Amino acid sequence: AEEHIASFGLEEYIETRLSDGLSAYHKGEAQTLVCAGMGGRLMERILAEGGEKTRAFSELILQPQSEIPEFRIFLREAGFLITEEEAVREEGKYYFAMKAVYGGRNLSMTPPENELYDLYGKQLLLGKHPVLRQYLLKRRQTVEELIIQLGQNGSRKSEARKRELSLERRHLESALDLLQG
Repeated sequence: AEEHIASFGLEEYIETRLSDGLSAYHKGEAQTLVCAGMGGRLMERILAEGGEKTRAFSELILQPQSEIPEFRIFLREAGFLITEEEAVREEGKYYFAMKAVYGGRNLSMTPPENELYDLYGKQLLLGKHPVLRQYLLKRRQTVEELIIQLGQNGSRKSEARKRELSLERRHLESALDLLQG
């Protein structure tokens, strides 16, 4: 990062710090927190441990690499509202990014909306995002192939996994229906 900053002559404007989460950050030093390129659980830990520091940012720009539905739930339950979402596909991999602002309270929704919104992103679903549609279609195909493969096994473990995948398929279908409507 320091090399890139220097190559653009921005050393006077950008300070780098190495720390665990927000430990080297002091509340009020910045308006926006960017947290990207790591797993959702790690991002959740960083934001939770940041406490007041996290809530004081005007906005959070977040791009979890995994555990995305669980991360959305964490944000909502911690009082953050996701105001924008974006999805991109690069080199065959899907990336989901979001902008969140602190709302000051638990922002839980009532079922069934929250389940689909947590899984695939309210802003992406309501905005009928084309990359989300691609992702859902690809995931549905993968899930259907897995169900067929598991059907040939017949073990208890494979039957349990088949039930999980069937539920996921229903969620995918519901999300695709929302995108079509």
